[in-house]
Amino acid sequence: MMLRNNIVLKEPQFTYTVDMDVKKLLDMEPRAWDFIARLEPKLGAVEYMPKEKLASDLVSMLNASNKGYDHELGIRDTYNDSICPQDKKPRVAVIGSGPSGLFASLVLGELGADVTLLERGQPVEQRGRDIGALAVRRILQSESNFCFGEEDTFGLHLHRDHLSTWSDGKLVTRIGRNTDGVQAVMQTFVHFGAPPNILVDGKPHLGTDKLVPLLRNFRHHLRELGVTIRFNARVDDLIVEDRQVKGIVVSDSELRPGSGSQKLSFDAVVLAVGHSARDTYNMLQQHNVDMSPKSFAVGLRIEHPQELINSIQYSELAAEVQKGRGRIPVADYKIVKSVGEKNAEELDIAEQSRSCYSFCMCPGGQVVLTSTDPSELCINGMSFSRRASKWANSALVVTVSSHDFKPFRSHGPLAGVEFQREFERRAAVMGGGNFVVPAQRVTDFISNRLSVTTLPPSSYRLGVRPSKLHELFPPYITEALQQSIIMIDREMPGFVAKEALLHGVETRTSSPLQISRYGETYESTSLQGLYPIGEGAGYAGGILSAAVDGMYCGFALAKQLSLFHGDIESFLGKAQNQTGFVKY
Repeated sequence: MMLRNNIVLKEPQFTYTVDMDVKKLLDMEPRAWDFIARLEPKLGAVEYMPKEKLASDLVSMLNASNKGYDHELGIRDTYNDSICPQDKKPRVAVIGSGPSGLFASLVLGELGADVTLLERGQPVEQRGRDIGALAVRRILQSESNFCFGEEDTFGLHLHRDHLSTWSDGKLVTRIGRNTDGVQAVMQTFVHFGAPPNILVDGKPHLGTDKLVPLLRNFRHHLRELGVTIRFNARVDDLIVEDRQVKGIVVSDSELRPGSGSQKLSFDAVVLAVGHSARDTYNMLQQHNVDMSPKSFAVGLRIEHPQELINSIQYSELAAEVQKGRGRIPVADYKIVKSVGEKNAEELDIAEQSRSCYSFCMCPGGQVVLTSTDPSELCINGMSFSRRASKWANSALVVTVSSHDFKPFRSHGPLAGVEFQREFERRAAVMGGGNFVVPAQRVTDFISNRLSVTTLPPSSYRLGVRPSKLHELFPPYITEALQQSIIMIDREMPGFVAKEALLHGVETRTSSPLQISRYGETYESTSLQGLYPIGEGAGYAGGILSAAVDGMYCGFALAKQLSLFHGDIESFLGKAQNQTGFVKY
């Protein structure tokens, strides 16, 4: 322990991720067996990775054999027209170019399906210009923004099959860093241009700037496979006959729905939208697709000077950071707190406490607008690869569930969506419009007051307005946030500081619903031929989990289409999210 200004500071501790070759270690030092034998496997702590099962990238894996069948994967030679004639290739539509959509398209394209990838937004190059117009001229393009466009989920995690290239590119997951599926996805990122250090870094991070060339390479490869990629292509409806999807209705996303629409026939439709595709949810509800509200989290985004977080986390070593160029990385944090309910006797046992946690922490980052409607206001955070900004930001969010959605129960499975909208609209009004964000010093927030009309600097480029954020949410959310902030300050002295600024509102941490599907086939339980995957469907919560979900779905669908005859679980292991309990 150390003492500074009468505040007890913890000594910084560093956690290392170590790959250990057990055989070589025992050859060098046989007495190490006692140590090895005591290592109990535990996800995220001690994970065994047999050398014979080390995953390669998907492209190499799927091209391991050109002729007949690969003995390990059982892949049919789809490049030989005598086996899979061009005019008989099954036609598959993949809706959405986030991680799940890209990896589903990659697997299906490599295995010989005739794939059409449809993205309602713009390619990454134009999307960058549209986001620039939003930041500078406050022009929100409804179909090309932080939530819609190529790679609209490669980033901020709302992770999200959510935000995009224009976000953070965190490659962390709770489905097992060393699982074969995750390793295959990581290796594939490297194959398409990601830096190899993501395979060994404890907290791998690409950054917005590194994602752009990776996406170009991914897109180029898909087109070489024969995948048709259509941008500005919004799917307005499904063509359904006898509870089976026969195709889709597509229109130019720059026009209003229904204008100049096309009807396209497909043998299967993979639904890989992000969690902000609310019009898609409405369309699915009209088709009576089985969906149910899902727990997620809402709250505020807190921002500190990065130097303050460095000092809190590293103490005397903070000087070694040097804006990301020093010997130790820019400091971040990850915090989870459990806060009790005041009226717990009125709630179920499972609801007598709420989790409050930091989410999408962006060291050296900035706060960005993620609204898709001018009447609604929501935000998130992002960092570039260098993480050289002078600010550190993170969401502080509280879990909410169907019990909290009761005022919106008339909306059925979309109750969680309406819950989000309610507070996004309140935030827009509180900010005064024009995408100005309501903000409050953290010291005022925990005291339920607005004592000053001037605020500390913010990285948010469209402006902040002093506001009573403690009146934005219902008391059970506000009080949980206040209690958790006080608890965090005890653990990280200095967290509650006059320079700390809260921004509102963060609502889209993950999908507010889940689309029911069968575990083995990934097919919708209510519409044959529809395959809901990724974050928007409620089966992922970040780049890696979404990509893995898309990959497994690609193999499952290819098997149904007689393009794949092997057992993917024997090669990549069992998927982590087939039972309905989703690990992110």
